[in-house]
Amino acid sequence: QVQLVESGGGLVQAGGSLRLSCAASGRPFSGYVVGWFRRAPGKEREFVAADGLFSSATAYADSVKGRFTVSRDNAKNTAFLQMNSLKPEDTAVYSCAAGRRFPGVAASDYSYWGQGTQVTVSS
Repeated sequence: QVQLVESGGGLVQAGGSLRLSCAASGRPFSGYVVGWFRRAPGKEREFVAADGLFSSATAYADSVKGRFTVSRDNAKNTAFLQMNSLKPEDTAVYSCAAGRRFPGVAASDYSYWGQGTQVTVSS
């Protein structure tokens, strides 16, 4: 079992930045692909980004490419989603997930999920 807890969400103006964290416990994070998803009000959950097992293995949705960056600190069992140049359409609940498949763009690719953290971008 892997338990995931996100933090770092909040309210930010358009053009601003936020850094989300995903802290894992239960098993070492290093053996899992870490995915980030978001769900906006009234919309389906969508894939945002994935961080594979190797430093060069990353994947991003087209909507966030060039603005968001995934990373992790395996020693601290923590993953990060750096979000820059935020837009109002980025407003959503963001969740991290752990799985074995890369890039893992489907929610079904992940076995473990955090509870989510709210990100609100004002215009």
